[in-house]
Formats: sequence, structure tokens, C-alpha cells
Amino acid sequence: MPTIERTIATATHGRYLVVPAESGAAAPLLVGFHGYAEAAEAQLHRLLAIPGAGRWTIVCVQGLHRFYQRRTDEVIASWMTRQDRELAIADNVAYVDAVVAAAAREWRTAPRTVFAGFSQGVAMAFRAACGVSRRVDGVIAAGGDVPPELEPEALARVKRVVICRGRRDEWYTAEKLADDVRRLRAAGVDVRDVEFEGGHEWSSPVVDAAGEFLAATA
Repeated sequence: MPTIERTIATATHGRYLVVPAESGAAAPLLVGFHGYAEAAEAQLHRLLAIPGAGRWTIVCVQGLHRFYQRRTDEVIASWMTRQDRELAIADNVAYVDAVVAAAAREWRTAPRTVFAGFSQGVAMAFRAACGVSRRVDGVIAAGGDVPPELEPEALARVKRVVICRGRRDEWYTAEKLADDVRRLRAAGVDVRDVEFEGGHEWSSPVVDAAGEFLAATA
């Protein structure tokens, strides 16, 4: 007998971390997306190190697909796999949209919003920036590429991008960076690309570039 595969929508709960802006006044939103096999805390630590980040309300979203780190038994997560990829993308964008809306309701927020991703989280940051209800003013990206399925009309929703790459990064290659910059500029996006001495990492040059980006966006 043949095996028949089906999919079904189901409700699940996601997890996100919030650090409100230091001032208590209405603040812009900085939304973070972690890399593969990380938890939301990893991206939160990266964003807290950015100069001027205290003026923003920081929201770090954790991927829906949780599992255990074998060596430490720590709970970590990823954004998606090859299986049911298009459905997972739609689920994730709707999830981020709900998180951003919930954060904006609970904390006093200013209109500005920036998404920031590392590694696998870069693709999620771009997909969400192009698909959520709230206007996203910019994306900070390090060590990951712009998803190939995003058309110029979608990318044009993102006005400004800083995209960073370590010169020894074997996964996010110089060729991928050049192609991403070309696609973004063709879509009318203001792009700054930063290459630094290092590998697949969120290092001090990324922190510095992110700080300059936030200062120009706030």
C-alpha cells in the first residue's frame, strides 16, 4: 500500500525575551534572531553589547523547533529544516508578527523597528522584515545570507541594511555577500557591507557597525 503524507496546522507556544528600554519612555524596537542550535539568550547577549542598545526595547525571539544540546542537555532551537519548508516559513513569519505585536502592546514603543540576525537567524530576520505587519526600518545581519525566494518587491520593504562577514567565514562566502549586496541594492535598499578579520562570528566589528546603524536609525 502507498504511504500518503499530509500536513495539519496546529497551535504551539513560542518563547521570547524582552529587555525594556532604560528610560521607561516610548522606545524603538530591536528584535533579535539567534543562529542554529542556540537559544534566545545567545542573541540577547549580542544585542545588549551594542553601544546605545539601552535606548531600545530589545525583543529576542526563539525558534519554534526546540531540542537538546547533546553535550550539555541545554535547550536550544532552530528555525526550520528542509521538511515542509514553505509551511515553516509561513508559520515563522506569523509567529514573529505576533511577538512584535504583543511586545508593542505591552511596552511603550516608538515607531522605529530594527531586526538583527546572526547566522541562520539572518534569513529569518529578512523573511520577517518583509512579511510582518509592522514597518521594519532596517536589518542588521551577520554571518548569514538573504533568502533566495525574496523578490525585489519584498526586499524593498527594508529601507536600510548593514550586512557583515568575517573574511575566514567558510559558510557565508565573499561571493554570497556580493550577491546579497547586489540584490538589495537592485531593490532600492540602502546597504552597507562590512568585512572583518574573523570567521563565522558576531565580533567587535559587528558590534561597532550595529551601534552606528542604531544611532542612525533611532
